Amino acid sequence: MAKALRVFAWVMGIACTAIGLFHVIGGNAAIPGEADAGPTLDSLGRFFGAIFAGYGLAWLWAARQDPVPARVVRWLAAVFLLGGLGRLLSLAVHGWPHWFQVALTVIELAFPPVWFWLANADERASRERRSAGAPAAGPSLPDLA
Repeated sequence: MAKALRVFAWVMGIACTAIGLFHVIGGNAAIPGEADAGPTLDSLGRFFGAIFAGYGLAWLWAARQDPVPARVVRWLAAVFLLGGLGRLLSLAVHGWPHWFQVALTVIELAFPPVWFWLANADERASRERRSAGAPAAGPSLPDLA
């Protein structure tokens, strides 16, 4: 499960960073059905694209830690879940969006429970390795104390 968490975090980080940058570069054209939404939504979309790219970079940072920090995974999963809940609120208030947005909503509601379940897998595996006397899985900093 620790390997699954690490791979999942890398995939999520790369995907979110790429999607975010796509929105920064593409503006309204990156939003299905909204290519002519106007300058205000273009500005908003590019801004949120940058935020989403940063969110992806946070996943990549977490994936590079040894062990992958469960607390960070839970926070990132909660943010993703909040995005999905926001889409549900929009659906309730304004109706059905473009089909692609509905598919994204399903992903945003389905993935967080998996992350919550996997969140402490790498920390647990690291503790088990230490208790078995095995060396740490990755590089460590020297003890300066």
